[in-house]
Amino acid sequence: RFPEAEFLFVGASDKMEMQKVPQAGYKIEGLWIAGLQRKLTLQNMLFPLKLMSSLWKSRKIIRKFNPNVVIGTGGFASGPLLQAANSMNIPTVIQEQNSYPGITNKLLSKKANAICVAYDNLERFFPKEKMILTGNPVRQDLLDVDHKRSEGIGYFKLDSNKKTLLVLGGSLGARRVNQLIAKELDFLLASGVQVFWQCGKLYYDDYQHFNERENVQVVAFIDKMDLIYAAADVVISRAGASSVSELCLVG
Repeated sequence: RFPEAEFLFVGASDKMEMQKVPQAGYKIEGLWIAGLQRKLTLQNMLFPLKLMSSLWKSRKIIRKFNPNVVIGTGGFASGPLLQAANSMNIPTVIQEQNSYPGITNKLLSKKANAICVAYDNLERFFPKEKMILTGNPVRQDLLDVDHKRSEGIGYFKLDSNKKTLLVLGGSLGARRVNQLIAKELDFLLASGVQVFWQCGKLYYDDYQHFNERENVQVVAFIDKMDLIYAAADVVISRAGASSVSELCLVG
């Protein structure tokens, strides 16, 4: 709708978005920020310093880019970035993907101009007058996966004569999903399927040896979600907000 609009992403400097966003053709700035752990750690002790550093850099980024609006999705970088935008009187928007919001979005909602939500009945968390029911945004290329099955099978080098089980654990991975697939892999293969297993960045080293098995592919990340959805016959997935929304669309 706005072909001349410019976008700048801001993320946590040690997270996957620092590689994936430039690969998609967009600019990104990184903040030295991370979440709090549930126990006393060095990272927790550094949190006040990280927060101050990120607030300072956020103001610097905003002054340089001069945005009309700043959008936060609840990630680690959203907190300092939207706080800085609020202090500079720049409109802010929150996009809440989940049915139960995280603490960052709940705190930011007090000063946000609008809150885009995926589900009804979030009035107990956010001011009703600010909420807009938008659903979750999904990739445009997922709208026509029905016509991409042959392309997907070829791209991922799958056997067109076998049913494909797709396992999704999210970008970082889902520990319990990975454990269950590893435990039941012999049973799954004995049923005649091939397994395409996205185990996540945190668990790839632990599970990559399963690539030695016939009819098994283990990857940390999937770059062409439209094609793997098109090739899959059955999906076992972690119930992340994006995954649920995408599966509702392609299922």
